[in-house]
Amino acid sequence: MLSKERLQERFIEMVKIFSPSKNEKEMCEWICKYLSDRNIEYKMDNAGEKYGGNGGNIVAYIKGNSNEMPICFAAHMDQIEPCKDVNPVINGDIISSDGTTTLGGDDKGGITAILEAVEDILEANASHRDIYLLFTVSEEISMLGAKNMDLSMLPCKDIVIVDAAGDTGTIAYKAPALEAINCTFYGKKAHAGIEPEKGINAIVAASHAISKMHIGRIDEETTSNIGKISGGGATNIVTDEVSFTAEIRSHSMEKLKNEVEHMEKCCKDAAKLMNTTYKFEHEIAYTSMELDLNSELYKLTKDATEKEGIKPNTMVIGGGSDANVMAHHGYRSAIISVGMKDVHTVNESIDMNEVFKATKIIRRMMSNS
Repeated sequence: MLSKERLQERFIEMVKIFSPSKNEKEMCEWICKYLSDRNIEYKMDNAGEKYGGNGGNIVAYIKGNSNEMPICFAAHMDQIEPCKDVNPVINGDIISSDGTTTLGGDDKGGITAILEAVEDILEANASHRDIYLLFTVSEEISMLGAKNMDLSMLPCKDIVIVDAAGDTGTIAYKAPALEAINCTFYGKKAHAGIEPEKGINAIVAASHAISKMHIGRIDEETTSNIGKISGGGATNIVTDEVSFTAEIRSHSMEKLKNEVEHMEKCCKDAAKLMNTTYKFEHEIAYTSMELDLNSELYKLTKDATEKEGIKPNTMVIGGGSDANVMAHHGYRSAIISVGMKDVHTVNESIDMNEVFKATKIIRRMMSNS
């Protein structure tokens, strides 16, 4: 039987494992031992080596005894820093950090739910469909693990990603694409007190460009943000170089393209006005994803949620995940919630009652209908 006590114990054990992005080796070893101890077949790639990390994506396979559609259940192993020496605080069903680190519910809560469902399948020798498990590395840094994954390890094209915040019942089916942008303005140095007219202030040029951009909520599908500005030095020197980073997200690739072009035009106009130069670089960090609501995967996820007495909350989200990367390679994903809140902060917490509900949904989806 599913065990809420075991679920919590395993979660506590996992969050104490140090596993920031690019440094998931210990967490990978923990997962591999778990699988080996239960004679579950698995493979691990060398994704981390490709971007300076020390971990790899893990894919496990548990052969089923039916011809029903195989399903993969996925979660990521890395967590946002600070995450050294996590000290979980237990208050009833709520587990939180002690305020000095993140907790790691994002996404060890997802891993915990998946493994508990597997545990019950194995203990009961229950009838089930073909099950794949995917545990990725470096999801929190632009999904580098999934981007460098050996896709030959995962023939299953339908994935339930257990990595959404909020109470159980959320089924995220649509997420935007993201363009990452870097821009540098080049001015001309001069003494700011003696001969400022001989200089060209790069900060002023960049500020003029940014003032003309569409920033924040652009429409229901599109957002934009300036993330960081750097450059300059002493106040008595006219700044000759300044850079800024930005992002644009949209569910529409056409709108995304248009907003990138608008942002670059703002830079071009500002450089012309200031009689200076600039460099504008951009790239797709990840493409958009959308699961067809008529797909078998969505119907199975929704049905399992309802049969556990939980109202499905089908939603569009504004953040990216491994689902975006996998969609680019032809995989279908439903992203479900597991009770985590205030993720990416030292106030992070998770409701183990919600994790247990998610576990029951996953367990039901693993079973033969």
